Amino acid sequence: MNSNMGLVLVSALAACLFFYPRVLHSRPWRATVTPLASIIGSGFLVVGPILASTFGHAAWMAMLALCAIGYLYGAVIRHNIRYVEPRLGTLPKTGVLVERASDFTLSLAYFVSVAYYLNLFAAFGLRIFGVESRLAIQVVATVAIAGAGLLGLTGGLRALERFEVGAVGLKLSVISGLIVVLVFLAAGAHGASPSVEAPQGFASIQVLLGLVILVQGFETSRYLGHEYDGATRIRTMRHAQWISSVIYVVFVLLVTFLFHESLPMTGGETAIIDMLRPVGGAVAPLLIVAALASQSSAAVADMNGAGGLLSETTKSRLSVNAGNLATALVAIGITWSANIYEIIAYASKAFLGYYALQSVQAVRSSIEHRQFGRALLFAVAVLLAIAAIVLGTPAAA
Repeated sequence: MNSNMGLVLVSALAACLFFYPRVLHSRPWRATVTPLASIIGSGFLVVGPILASTFGHAAWMAMLALCAIGYLYGAVIRHNIRYVEPRLGTLPKTGVLVERASDFTLSLAYFVSVAYYLNLFAAFGLRIFGVESRLAIQVVATVAIAGAGLLGLTGGLRALERFEVGAVGLKLSVISGLIVVLVFLAAGAHGASPSVEAPQGFASIQVLLGLVILVQGFETSRYLGHEYDGATRIRTMRHAQWISSVIYVVFVLLVTFLFHESLPMTGGETAIIDMLRPVGGAVAPLLIVAALASQSSAAVADMNGAGGLLSETTKSRLSVNAGNLATALVAIGITWSANIYEIIAYASKAFLGYYALQSVQAVRSSIEHRQFGRALLFAVAVLLAIAAIVLGTPAAA
């Protein structure tokens, strides 16, 4: 009862902060929230069980490594905001080709992420009724994706975007409550650790490389130029990555001691609910509500992003609305051809393709500005992305 009360109380207090008018209307905070919400969105729902199952008591170190990889690619995007973006109209031919390829690759990544978000949406929604069947999740996800695609075709997605700010506040409030309560639970656990034997060696590294999507989302700052200047986006993206890294590492460190069994063959995508059951009975409904809100808003954002990028890369031969429908059709195909862990790995590879191209752009720009140390760092980022694309594997079959 105390845990339940603490979770609800802290979440409510955090909600008062996140929904406070001065916070809601603060431009720096809104510029921070957009990438922050994307980084800690769906990843927050699956990261604990996956990393605890794969790395055992070292899960927090794996999470730290993921955050470091994300920060490296964040540095790439920040460099391109500062040096490449102002020159988009005057880039040399190679720079233009890389930028176009980046946009097209990002639109493909959005295809997979829409499938990812709405499959999680279906999984958490069905947990209300105690349903964990993969077939049921696929059917509900298909209906949700098709509905979003039809809304996108008619332009109706724009009306749904207004719910995004509320969804973000709700999600951050629940996360705040969970972390505070977990601190007290961990303090009374006396050094407990996972009882599951986690696989070791190169297989674990391959799984880690397939989880980059869990820290993806910071690149959204690159596409907020119509609302914020470059300096603001660079600063707030950095803040978003700092905040999300602290949240992720602390959460994984605290939650790992609650993990005592391997990922189930079915229902693993919602295992966080069972994992957090010791927190109290209030955790399931709060997590489900936060999951439904965050997954739907993230899917709407990525579908709009994919539609816009497709229209842009095809030089308006494909309208934004038609791009939304195309995104939905591809996402439905992915839903029926892969499980949630495979979708996570596919999405990670797709975003890594985008990061690789942006890193190539950053290498070219750094050499142009005679920043040879940065050029070397960004070249390493290119190689890391390629290695992760080739070697990354799903967490479970």
